Amino acid sequence: MSHTPEKAEDAGTAPVSANDPENTLVIETKDGKVLIGLRPDLAPNHVARIKQLAREGFYNGVVFHRVIPGFMAQTGDPTGTGAGGSKYPDLQAEFNPAPFERGTLGAARSQSPDSANSQFFITFTRTPHLNGQYTVFGKVTEGMQYIDAVKKGSESNNGQVDNPDKMLKVYVLADAKS
Repeated sequence: MSHTPEKAEDAGTAPVSANDPENTLVIETKDGKVLIGLRPDLAPNHVARIKQLAREGFYNGVVFHRVIPGFMAQTGDPTGTGAGGSKYPDLQAEFNPAPFERGTLGAARSQSPDSANSQFFITFTRTPHLNGQYTVFGKVTEGMQYIDAVKKGSESNNGQVDNPDKMLKVYVLADAKS
């Protein structure tokens, strides 16, 4: 089954309702809150996993261990090395036609397509070379300037960051106490 450009465009730009707190992830950084509209229609298992881990407090205090200027910011590894994950089994890829654009949430993985676990990345710009190679499962809807402000790593060191910034708290908006 092939996807037409219209479908790919629709998949990547489908509006994420601010009125869907169950599918809105909040990342609190030192500079402010980042809201991410999750896309269970594109990648239900990846969305379920990130919500589960957020609800367990897994991401609180986890660093942005790999940040490449002009490309992406990666986080979600509790060891801060890029090699760690959660206690749960790896996820099978849920490749979909949504394109990687500025603010896209993608599942980080090793060379195996079915190795995503807890790590994810947010792209700083359009990155078409990732399309169809990594699972898209959300997009920043507010606060992208705070991702832009995350401390960058050195391109010569594959984006590894010395004294990296961290996600202070990560939660599902539906769980927020008002």
